[in-house]
Amino acid sequence: MAGFTSLALARSSLPENYSLDHNGLLYQVDRTPFTYDRAYVVDRFNNYGIRLEQLSYLRLGYILGCMKRIPRSVLDVGYGNGAFLNAARTLVADCNGFDVPPAYPLPVGINPVGSPYSRHYDLVTFFDSLEHFPDVYEIRGLDCNFVGISVPWCHSFEPDWFMNWKHRRPDEHLWHFNEESLTSFFGELGYKIIGSSSVEDSIRKPEGALPNILTAVFERA
Repeated sequence: MAGFTSLALARSSLPENYSLDHNGLLYQVDRTPFTYDRAYVVDRFNNYGIRLEQLSYLRLGYILGCMKRIPRSVLDVGYGNGAFLNAARTLVADCNGFDVPPAYPLPVGINPVGSPYSRHYDLVTFFDSLEHFPDVYEIRGLDCNFVGISVPWCHSFEPDWFMNWKHRRPDEHLWHFNEESLTSFFGELGYKIIGSSSVEDSIRKPEGALPNILTAVFERA
């Protein structure tokens, strides 16, 4: 299936109420505000059970392999129940979390922060969170050396495929990415890609032959 390679052609056959921006990001146009309560932010992650711990260490290992060193500080944006930060703090002393209220209380030793843009971090991560931002371009305010991302991998915006895609969640998933559009987006923000894969699919199984989750790491250019 075609990705975001031809924006002019793509715009002629987009799903209703969706548009493409200049980087090839597919976004929902008209929206109804979505409520992220405690049950949504936290309890849905608990359904993973032991797999969530495995997923957290998988994410950490992949990022460290791309960075080729241990980060000096970490901020996880959209930390949920804090599973990734629990894994990261085994190696990183300065671990921090930001989430929408009512945020889950973080364990002792992990700092909740009021804004992702208030200080410098060596690494900032967005696991299943960037697609929820009303405006993804606000993250240009980040001050960091590396960014780690996991998002649903959107393989086509043809209506017949997209409208039946399991990750199409109106008013919840507002932005949709593939590797090309994600790389273009972060390039505009001043980052270069240093790694991408579907590594999470070893735990979060894909449906059919197409990869399910896109994981990528970017470094400040």
